[in-house]
Amino acid sequence: MFDDEDKPEQPASDAPGVVVPADSAGTPPPAAIPDAGQAAGADAEKAAMVEQAKSRVAAVKESLADKAAPTAAAPGAPKPPVKKKEEGPKPVDASADPLVTTLRQKFAAGLGEATSFLGQLSVQVDAGSILAVCEFLRDDTAAEFSYLSDLTCVHYPTRAAAPLEVVYNLFSIARNERVRLKVALAEDASVDSVTSVWPSADWMEREVYDLFGVIFNNHPDMRRILLPTDWEGHPLRKDYPLEFIENAWTKRHLPELTDVQREQLDQRRAYGLEILSVPQERMMREILQSGKEVMPKDK
Repeated sequence: MFDDEDKPEQPASDAPGVVVPADSAGTPPPAAIPDAGQAAGADAEKAAMVEQAKSRVAAVKESLADKAAPTAAAPGAPKPPVKKKEEGPKPVDASADPLVTTLRQKFAAGLGEATSFLGQLSVQVDAGSILAVCEFLRDDTAAEFSYLSDLTCVHYPTRAAAPLEVVYNLFSIARNERVRLKVALAEDASVDSVTSVWPSADWMEREVYDLFGVIFNNHPDMRRILLPTDWEGHPLRKDYPLEFIENAWTKRHLPELTDVQREQLDQRRAYGLEILSVPQERMMREILQSGKEVMPKDK
């Protein structure tokens, strides 16, 4: 057996608690980590690993700083100017259009402003000249607008003098060209019917009369086409209420509701279950008034 004096001397690097300096790269050598079986070896091993991690972090930070230094020193490139949002297309004056020139020569007093928007020609026409202008555009060999593709109306509540505007969309099949005619009308004014020019205008003018209230003179059957004949108001006007209302027509044609039935009707409307079609609502009222069970209970 050996005495304490006979034990071999340990090198300074293996002595517990002594940390060997790191190399030039900042990483401690493996000799700095003592064996696990030695006294206090776990603490020394932990301390060496911490020092090793710190050295690695410092080396990474130093390398990042060296790379970022030249970039920071160089002056930054100027930012490109902010591009303004391009405005959308706008109507342009179309007074020089050949068709407009021909119409002005023929109907000087009956024509107004002429504009072009995305290649679509629009001409303002006085109400008293619309029939003659339509006949000319249909029969003239340089125009040949033989097809009335649409006849509609637009309501402008803020235009006090002429809140209604009847729009005629014409198409020339032979020339593959389109033109739009616009007639501004006062609240109680009327305009001549073009059914004598294009018979297809019959139902179109009735629809405009029904939904906008425009009266067309000399129309063969000037009555409503979508709503009941005794309906009050014109639903496509901007001042017409959007929500369901009880008007004079519903009071005349639909039976009265009791308080309970009224509450049930309000609940259905609140939950979006109300059927807006008049026949179905009348049927529901008849079922409720007769005391029938809508959904019979299981016996």
